[in-house]
Amino acid sequence: MFVVSRREMLVAGGALGLAGLAGCSSGGGSGGRGTLVFGFNPEPPTLTSAGTSAGPTQVVSTKIFDGLVTFDAQGKPQPQLATSWEEGRDGLSLTFHLRPGVRWHDGQPFTARDVAYSLQEVWKKYHSRGRSTFAPVETVETPDPQTVVLRLSTPAPYLLSALGSPESQIVPAHVYAGKDFLTHPAGNAPIGTGPFKFVEWRRGEFIRLERNPDYWAPAGAGLDAIVFKFYSDAAATAAALETGEIHMTTSTQLSLDDVRRFSGKPGFAVQDKPSAFAATLAVFEFNLEKPEFHDPRVRQAFAHAIDKDFLLRNAWRGYGKVEDSPVTSAVPDFYDPGSGHYPYDPARAMALLDAAGLKPDAQGVRLRIRHDPAPTGGQLLKSAEAIRDQLRRVGVELTIRTGDFATFIKRIYSDRDFDTILYGAGVGPDPAIGIQRFYWSRNIQRGVAFSNGAHYDSPQADALLAKAQSEIDPVARRADYVAFQQLVARDLPRIPLVSFATLAVTGPRVRNFPQTAYGLYDNFAGVTLLPA
Repeated sequence: MFVVSRREMLVAGGALGLAGLAGCSSGGGSGGRGTLVFGFNPEPPTLTSAGTSAGPTQVVSTKIFDGLVTFDAQGKPQPQLATSWEEGRDGLSLTFHLRPGVRWHDGQPFTARDVAYSLQEVWKKYHSRGRSTFAPVETVETPDPQTVVLRLSTPAPYLLSALGSPESQIVPAHVYAGKDFLTHPAGNAPIGTGPFKFVEWRRGEFIRLERNPDYWAPAGAGLDAIVFKFYSDAAATAAALETGEIHMTTSTQLSLDDVRRFSGKPGFAVQDKPSAFAATLAVFEFNLEKPEFHDPRVRQAFAHAIDKDFLLRNAWRGYGKVEDSPVTSAVPDFYDPGSGHYPYDPARAMALLDAAGLKPDAQGVRLRIRHDPAPTGGQLLKSAEAIRDQLRRVGVELTIRTGDFATFIKRIYSDRDFDTILYGAGVGPDPAIGIQRFYWSRNIQRGVAFSNGAHYDSPQADALLAKAQSEIDPVARRADYVAFQQLVARDLPRIPLVSFATLAVTGPRVRNFPQTAYGLYDNFAGVTLLPA
């Protein structure tokens, strides 16, 4: 699944002394639970992930919004806003029975209308995965306020896996209906149903959530508040975690050497629970609108010129796995280990570039391109620097551009002002959810982040994806996805590099970190703090 702009760290004597919040009661619930301070970067572009798959938004917003279902450590669905559900015998309907008595943070009742509005008017229109994930949903029926029936044009065996909060957040219809979802102020001051309520977002400094005293679960939240405090660099974050100024952070916010150091430090823990729901793949992607990338031999030459093992050892410090296919080993039911292997071979890369007509000039340069790594962790920037050096050896001059997360999103998906990009994005828990969005031609949509940014348009790939999406025989479905992997391995609009998981790094006071399929993207209702 990503991250935003680097901000200057809040200094002592600023508008709010966040370091002193660690042991305070928020006043939003009964005292003594304490405030969890989460060292965070980059700053999210918005706080509602119903219309975006941006990871920073998901980490924050999942504490504010619950989903219809959640998933346990084995990836099995569990009730959340839906207490039960059943699939039609023909596979063309899915009926949910909603939890009674749930209220939005503004006191209004949660009903079937909210689910129908969210799916039809938000997920299908704006979410990079939702556009393909919910394409088979023809209608949403609401026979009563506590019942939702999804009517499908074709079977969708993956659909339930897409209905958790990180993927498909239900937003309040009474707030958004009739208004522009993308520009509505509630996107940055959200009203949810989850265990924590939004209180304040001070740009460049922090986001504060407080306990929802009216949460539907009898035990409520185990914390008074969560503060996401923005840090400018990895060293400052590591120091704050060590001194107790913050209680947790992520592996993208630290150097991986510090992640390893904290994993062996008494009282600290690295929450490393592999899950298809949280698996991420780093990819090198081409802008196929650029004439220099029209010839697949050029793209294949790049694949031979990139030393993935070097990236894993040096940029990722061994935290991850080299991958050749977009359907990674984290999704074993559909993974094809035989697809997409381009061994590191600079001589082969140069031969392909020669064959494609890209001869070196007097300076030995065949091609000059601009490259934009997403600002979502030091590993991506280090990878980009290594790739720059590797490509130089075959005559490709790569210039790295950097900026904040909002600039990256606008430059790539709205302005289309790029040659190649490097980013990480979620690939699970099913190819129809995590992978299809990047290769489906109907997901060529200006302004929709983490969709088909390459503008890859292949009728053959579209047909395979459509068939696999609705196939209910697991053997036939796997065969469709293997054929898809073999096709895109030849076309190569994106080069898979390294799969990894964003890890939580927790300090000595944190207890009950979620042991679910979501991990960092859980709602944190059960997380507690030991007294200071």
